[in-house]
Amino acid sequence: MGGGPLVPSGAAGGPLSNPNVYRPPIEDKRLTREAMERYLRERNDMVIVILHAKVAQKSYGNEKRFFCPPPCIYLFGNGWRRRQEEMLRKGESEQGAQLCAFIGIGNSDQDMQQLDLNNGKQYCAAKTLYISDSDKRKHFMLSVKMFYGNGHDIGVFNSKRIKVISKPSKKKQSLKNADLCIASGTNVALFNRLRSQTVSTRYLHVESGHFHASSTQWGAFTIHLLDDNESESEEFQVRDGYVHYGSTVKLVCSVTGMALPRLIIRKVDKQMALLEADDPVSQLHKCAFYMKDTERMYLCLSQEKIIQFQASPCPKEANKEMINDGACWTIISTDKAEYQFYEGMGPVSSPVTPVPIVNSLNLNGGGDVAMLELSGDNFTPHLQVWFGDVEAETMYRCTETLLCVVPEISQFRGEWLWVRQPTQVPISLVRNDGIIYATGLTFTYTPEPGPRPHCTPAESVMRTRQNNNNNSSANNNNNNSTNSPQQQQSLPSISDVAWNSHSGLS
Repeated sequence: MGGGPLVPSGAAGGPLSNPNVYRPPIEDKRLTREAMERYLRERNDMVIVILHAKVAQKSYGNEKRFFCPPPCIYLFGNGWRRRQEEMLRKGESEQGAQLCAFIGIGNSDQDMQQLDLNNGKQYCAAKTLYISDSDKRKHFMLSVKMFYGNGHDIGVFNSKRIKVISKPSKKKQSLKNADLCIASGTNVALFNRLRSQTVSTRYLHVESGHFHASSTQWGAFTIHLLDDNESESEEFQVRDGYVHYGSTVKLVCSVTGMALPRLIIRKVDKQMALLEADDPVSQLHKCAFYMKDTERMYLCLSQEKIIQFQASPCPKEANKEMINDGACWTIISTDKAEYQFYEGMGPVSSPVTPVPIVNSLNLNGGGDVAMLELSGDNFTPHLQVWFGDVEAETMYRCTETLLCVVPEISQFRGEWLWVRQPTQVPISLVRNDGIIYATGLTFTYTPEPGPRPHCTPAESVMRTRQNNNNNSSANNNNNNSTNSPQQQQSLPSISDVAWNSHSGLS
C-alpha cells in the first residue's frame, strides 16, 4: 500500500484498545424476516479461524523462540469476496477494499505484526511471534486486529488461552500436570526438525488426499487411544484417558478425516525409540510412531514425502531401537478459535466483535412456556435469539447467559396447532444493527400426540422474570424473597423438544 502499511492502535507499542477512544454506539438497524430468509438460503458468512498451539515456550535473554507451529489465520465463506465486490462497486479503491490484519500477543511492549491476507491463499501464518522472559504472564491470548484499507474497523478476534512453559519437561510426567499431558480425542500437531535447524522444520499435513511434510502449512490431527487388540479398519472404537507411551493410537486429520494406520507412540531419547517407556506423553516431547504389526517400521519424513523407515535393533540394549532424524517427531497440543458473522442488513459502522459464542442450550419448562437458556461468552443486551427466520423474545442475563421463549410451531408451520412432524431450525444470535452470528446449533421440535392444554402465556413468564432480573444482580441465580405467585409456580417439564449440535466448519 503506497505510503507504508496501515498500523492499528497498539501496533507501534501502544495498547491494543484504548478505553478513551470514542466508539460510535451500535446503530439500530433491525434485521427483517426477509433478510434472515435470504441469509439462510444463501449462507454467505464471513468466517475467521485462528489455529494455534496450546502452549508456547518462553524465550530467554536475547533469543527469540518463535511459536512452533506458527499461529495460522484462515478465512472461509463467500462473505469476504462479496463484501469486497460491493465496496468496489460503490466506488472504493482496490487499496481501500483490501483486508488488513495485525497479530500480537496482547502485550503493549511488543509490536503487532502484519499479516498478509491478500496472498491468494485462504490462510496466512504468523511466523515471528515469541514471548520473552520479561513477560510474567502464565497464560495469554493472541489478538488479531482486522480492518479494511479505507480504515473501516472489522474488530479484534482473540485466540483460545495459551499456556506459557519454560521448556519441555525432561522428567517423567505425572498426571498431576494434566494441562501438559495429551488426552485422547484432542488435537495435536507434529513437526520435525533435522539437526535442530529452524529452517528445516516440516509439519505433518494432508493435501490433495495425501499425507506430506509441509514447510509452510501444518495440520491439526485428532489423536485417539485404541484398545491394544483393535484391528485395522476404517471404523474403530476409541478410549478415553491420557495418551501414554506404548499406547496404540490413531491419528485423524481434523479437516479431511484422513487417518494413518494404527500406530504405537514411543518415547525418543538420543535417536533411540524406547520400547518400554510408559509415562504420559507431554507437550513438546520428542516421540516416534511405530507402525503396528510391521517389522520395526516407523512414520518418517524424507524431504516433503512421508515414508516408512525401518529401525535397527540396538546391539547393546534390547529395549531400544535405533531410528533416524526423520522418524523423530515433536508433539504439541493445538486449539482453534472460530468466529462467524454476516452483515444481514448491509455494512455496519461498529466493529463486529466481540463475536458471541454459544456453548450449550438448556430447556426449561414446556407447553406454552417452553424457554431456552443459552450459555456461552461475549453476550450483550444488543442480541436477540432467532429460531430459523423467527425472532424469539430474548432476555439478557449476563455476558454468559441469555434466556428466550421458544416460538410456537405455528410460527414456522402456519396451519399447525401442534408439532406433527420433526421440525429442525438453526439457532442464530442477531445484533440490533442486523449482524447475524450463526451458532452452529439447531433446535428440533419433535412430534406431539395432539393439541396441548393451554398454559400461562410465555410472554407473561418472561415479563415476570425480566422484572425480577432488574431487581437482582445479573449474575445472581437465587430467586428474590419477594417472588410473585407466578414466579413460584414450577414450570411443567417437557420431553417433546430436543436439540442437536453440528460443527460450524465443514
